[in-house]
Amino acid sequence: MSMTRFVARRLLEILVTLFIIATLIFILFRMMPGDPASIVISENMTPELRALLRERFGLDKPLWEQYLIYMKNILSGEFGKSFYWQGENVIDVLKPRFLPTVLLFTSGTVMAYALGINLGRVIAWKRGGKLEYGVTVGGLFFYTMPIFWLGLLAIWVFSFKLDLFPLGGLKTPEIWGAVVPASFLTKVLDMGYHLFLPLTVFTVWIFTGSMLLMKNSMLDTIREDYITTARAKGLPERTIRDRHAARNALLPVVTSLSLAMAFSFNGGVLTETIFSWPGLGRTLVQASLSYDYPLAQGAFLLLAAVVLIAVLFADILYAYLDPRITY
Repeated sequence: MSMTRFVARRLLEILVTLFIIATLIFILFRMMPGDPASIVISENMTPELRALLRERFGLDKPLWEQYLIYMKNILSGEFGKSFYWQGENVIDVLKPRFLPTVLLFTSGTVMAYALGINLGRVIAWKRGGKLEYGVTVGGLFFYTMPIFWLGLLAIWVFSFKLDLFPLGGLKTPEIWGAVVPASFLTKVLDMGYHLFLPLTVFTVWIFTGSMLLMKNSMLDTIREDYITTARAKGLPERTIRDRHAARNALLPVVTSLSLAMAFSFNGGVLTETIFSWPGLGRTLVQASLSYDYPLAQGAFLLLAAVVLIAVLFADILYAYLDPRITY
């Protein structure tokens, strides 16, 4: 099977899977106890106003009709209006929270895996040394810490005691809300200033997983016959490590990275809460707890689509990293 046919078949499978996921999301949220109308309807409202609000949000229709409207909206790229955010479009609610999530969690995931892959291949190649012991113990020390405790500790030391970084947030109000607009460079530096501490905490916390995965994969790879053959040919050790061993050892790490990148789009509730970060993670939980069906459905469906596309990307990358893989 050619790569083009493989991608076309997988895209069709993704569409079918998304249809199933969208249906399950619709059913599961309707099975939750409670009434979403309580978010937008107050006890002090008149019966006429209550009926008008239920009609506006489509809560007066039977479930089968709500489902048809829901699927029609998805096909047209419209996810409805949020209950909690005063009837705003779901896309308009998610847009301003998307960039902060990408800045923090996606960049943190990339940095963590870049660090973990490079350290993993080095310590696996020189197994048994002090470097392996120090990196592994240090990584596990931070990895076993709860992220909320590590974040609070970082804030207490670097923000409260040393006053090196802000306590939280994404922007400095005095800079972004000044009467005289600040320069673009000033705003970028201000966001980087707020980003540094949560990004460092998140990167340090998750890099150990990629490092250990790369290390174990490298240890299995260096036992292969082609590594022995490469050494018999007299190739330099660095060439054998980077071009022969590391490239094949990357296969399981690629799967882990693609999924980590996809799930990073939902942010991290604890991290966003600790650092007062205005991202998607806290928004998703708030939407679920407040029975905000349109917002929660749209956000989870978007996350599912990103995960499925990331898996497809990993499959395509496999063929590039390992010529033995064909589709």
